[in-house]
Amino acid sequence: MRALLVFAVIVPLCGLLLVFSPQIAFFKSALSLPLSWPLATHPENEALHSGTREQQPLDVVGFSGGHKHSSSGHGHGHSHDTQPLSIPGQFKRKIVAVGDLHGDMPNAQAVLQMAGVVDAQGKWTGNVDVFVQTGDIIDRGDDTIKLYEWMDQLREQAHAAGGLVMSHLGNHEWMNIIGDWRYVYPSEIATFGSVSARQKMLSSGHIGKSWAANYTVTSRLPLHPSLGEPNVDFDPSNPSPLSHAAVSFVHGGLAPSYPDLTPFPSHINELGQSLLRKLQARSPPPPHPPNPYPGLPDRATPAERRLYGSDGPLWYRGWALDPEEKVCAEVDAVLKKTGTRRMIMGHTPDFEKIVSRCDGKIIVIDTGISHAYGGALSALSITYTLTPIANNKWREKEVVTALYEDQHLSIASDEREVFGDFAAW
Repeated sequence: MRALLVFAVIVPLCGLLLVFSPQIAFFKSALSLPLSWPLATHPENEALHSGTREQQPLDVVGFSGGHKHSSSGHGHGHSHDTQPLSIPGQFKRKIVAVGDLHGDMPNAQAVLQMAGVVDAQGKWTGNVDVFVQTGDIIDRGDDTIKLYEWMDQLREQAHAAGGLVMSHLGNHEWMNIIGDWRYVYPSEIATFGSVSARQKMLSSGHIGKSWAANYTVTSRLPLHPSLGEPNVDFDPSNPSPLSHAAVSFVHGGLAPSYPDLTPFPSHINELGQSLLRKLQARSPPPPHPPNPYPGLPDRATPAERRLYGSDGPLWYRGWALDPEEKVCAEVDAVLKKTGTRRMIMGHTPDFEKIVSRCDGKIIVIDTGISHAYGGALSALSITYTLTPIANNKWREKEVVTALYEDQHLSIASDEREVFGDFAAW
């Protein structure tokens, strides 16, 4: 009798497995795929022009930016690191960079406090020299106004303390000023009061004015002040042994195919400033959706259109998505043109970690910080030191670390000896 019961249960189960085996295989393969999320798509790649889609829920002058230790001096204390004792004559610069924030003030505050940029009240601590944000503060969340106001407050607080905030326009900032509102929540529009009030704030209001005055498309940050101030163009004729001791920041990526890389970064940023002026000066078009995609102004030049193109610095994803062999074969030529050691970007999220490729030459720092993604809270830390040894001999060291809530992971720790007269710095 017991055997008959077992038989009666097993036979139907086997039949079900046979019938549904294709579906089971599908779900198994789907579960094995890496975590993903619908990425923002360039308008060239979307059927935008029908206009019928429904809205989805959608100045650095005088910056010292580092510190040199005297024999009686004390180093900066950092809340997330145990610092070594100060070394007389050593130059040190501490940089923290954060990727896309997408309308989430609480998570942004948590990340900056974790990284030592701000205290529990959200104010500048002075524990870092430079804070960099790589764009996409807007869209996918409701805290747009709060976040931009906070960034402006931190900019002023950092300046007063001898620090620097470097801000970038991401593709979502540009989408919004163009009138491409595919990723704008209705609840976020309500925080402005109306569609027209939001349009005015982004064009002639305080957010738009801050974009024009304080935000760039890309930046070049020298690690040592002998190479000039942030965003001074790379000079390939500079004989300094530190000539490439700099990093670039951008939202999307500096593509190998992009024709306007040099002089870096001024050429790209001048194109961005020119295009932004034209967009902010035109009468705001009815936002898409539900209205037709408005596109760039008729007066936009071919170079400005290329800036916003799929291989432009705002949209390019190749450094994040292309095969390792391909990107590692292409990265050195771009680093040479831009006078940098590393390129750091957001835009293409990995929801678990900061992505380092080609021995830290490419670093992608978008980890889906916003609650819209539910990714990892993270920041990138760069600590640069130049320490005297003897007779114009120096030890240069650069430590790059991914910071998370529960751990700090080393990305790179590069050290070498250089010769030169850096004592005046």
